[in-house]
Amino acid sequence: MKGCWAAPSHATMKNIGRSITAVVVIGLSLLFFENHQAAKYAALTASNTFDIDAYVTRGLGRGFENPPISDFDKAKVVTLHSLSVLGHNKTDAPIPLAFSPSPFVPNLHISKAKEVSSAGVSLSKPLIVGTIRMGFGHHRIAYATASWGIDSGSETLFHDLLAVESPEAGLIKRTDELYSKGSRLASELGGLIETTWGGFTSKSGDANALRTAYQLAEVLKPLLKGLDINQPIIATHSLVGLTAIAAGFKNVINLVIDNHPQWFLVVPGALNLVQGPKTLGKLLRMGVPETDVRLAGHWVPSDLVKNAEADSLVRLERVRAGAPLRILLPVGGAGAQRRWVSQLLEALGPLITKGSVQVIINAGDHKHMRGAFEEVLERMGMKPNDGYEVVTTIEGVHRFCSERRNATEPAHGVTLFAFDTYFPAVAATDLLSRVSDVLACKPSELAFYPLPKLMLRRVGDHEADSALRANELGEGTEEMREVSEAVSWIRLMLTRPAYLRNMNKRVIANVGAGVYDGCKNAVATALEMQKGTYSRSGGGAPAKISSSDGECTVTWDASSKYETLDEMEDAGEHTVEGGRGLRRMMEAEGECIVSFDASSKYETLDEMDSA
Repeated sequence: MKGCWAAPSHATMKNIGRSITAVVVIGLSLLFFENHQAAKYAALTASNTFDIDAYVTRGLGRGFENPPISDFDKAKVVTLHSLSVLGHNKTDAPIPLAFSPSPFVPNLHISKAKEVSSAGVSLSKPLIVGTIRMGFGHHRIAYATASWGIDSGSETLFHDLLAVESPEAGLIKRTDELYSKGSRLASELGGLIETTWGGFTSKSGDANALRTAYQLAEVLKPLLKGLDINQPIIATHSLVGLTAIAAGFKNVINLVIDNHPQWFLVVPGALNLVQGPKTLGKLLRMGVPETDVRLAGHWVPSDLVKNAEADSLVRLERVRAGAPLRILLPVGGAGAQRRWVSQLLEALGPLITKGSVQVIINAGDHKHMRGAFEEVLERMGMKPNDGYEVVTTIEGVHRFCSERRNATEPAHGVTLFAFDTYFPAVAATDLLSRVSDVLACKPSELAFYPLPKLMLRRVGDHEADSALRANELGEGTEEMREVSEAVSWIRLMLTRPAYLRNMNKRVIANVGAGVYDGCKNAVATALEMQKGTYSRSGGGAPAKISSSDGECTVTWDASSKYETLDEMEDAGEHTVEGGRGLRRMMEAEGECIVSFDASSKYETLDEMDSA
């Protein structure tokens, strides 16, 4: 009868019962797995050099703490750590190192495992720049930092963890290969794949990512233990900074690489230097102590910074004279963006043929990128030395730049730079930036460079904030999601020269404001640490206090839950003789000697330091 309900058959009820049973079994299994993995967390972290959980949980303090780690979080960290090390046998034994002059950069030294390179030189107190070749970005920032170290006259050591052949380096290499593959797929396929990858790169850097990275750092300690832990180290990858903390380095500086704040980019226990005020504010809001984070400026090589104003004046003169717009198009170290950049190059064909635009392409050391660009150029009716020129050596790069500085134009509308080795692939972009009118790049580390920038489509969502930084400073466009957008902005620069003039004027103003002095400031801070003259307002937070004869000896620890001496006293964990105010402080070997005077106007070390 219509509208009547028919009772389910016996077979249907049986299937429903099986489904419910399966759901219950799966749920119980997952719960058991979570509890089982969480139980391993204590053993995994028992021998850690640094207490990451205490650091992250502290938050802003005084009722604004971050949530404590849950069993699910513990299980996640244990599982991810197991996948990242894949049964690797952890050891604390240092890997012996050998140092030798860089074959590419004068006065720079590089490190290798001694088994690989027995010959070497002796370094007394080097300024260590630690990095990992993951794409071009981390190495580019490391070379930028090293340039300021060399300028200071200090012995400067370029220490790439991947260059130290070892099982530990193999763990990093596997991770890098996965990241590069993900970037290429996201860029080429777009759509859901790009959205998923973008979310992964911008939202996966939470506290659990930091915990997982630190556990890997505990395994990677041998890669740094062959160095003097009393020397300052500047890390251009957070994993290097975490490894330095785990290995016991006393003075670690971490250069936060982009403008998207994530726990994954923070190195607890280190001085974290950032490029912009947005990152500074958000890291403080996340709970990073004031003593552990500082605004430094952009990560830029000394040659670009020292010549930024003069180069901008040359660009302004080119705008006034109506010279062709010279656009530099570099590709990243992961080899992504092949399709997008190829489409942009083809779309610029009419402007190139007309002579309004010159394009400089750096294909890096990616043969597939060079091949793709040559195919596009052939479709555009261009051939080698008949429409475009190919440069394959670093000597050719220097020659090209020298000719441009002598006010001559390239012989062809397109110059393609492509290399067989890694170093010139990275260095060429820095050199070519000085003789380009516009840098057209994804919002990577190059988004912070001192010249007008056309911000192209990002590869990971974490790069979006870097484009915003350039745009807000007035020397970069907003991000171009479509090729047609990029072409329209290039036409704007050609037809409305006031826009390009303003970008160059903003670069000059930013130079005067010290916006591009990040690496310079990082090196200066490291040298202060080396001399023992640097103060981090105590270097952390009060951890232990003892007093006698009117003076108080304070031991500082970044993981302490106290931010002021008053907080510690209120908790009944120390007694101060001689009053409550801070009168005088002296620092030596990680301790701070504080004299107390009830008539002092200062109540905290930060107040005194700020004054």
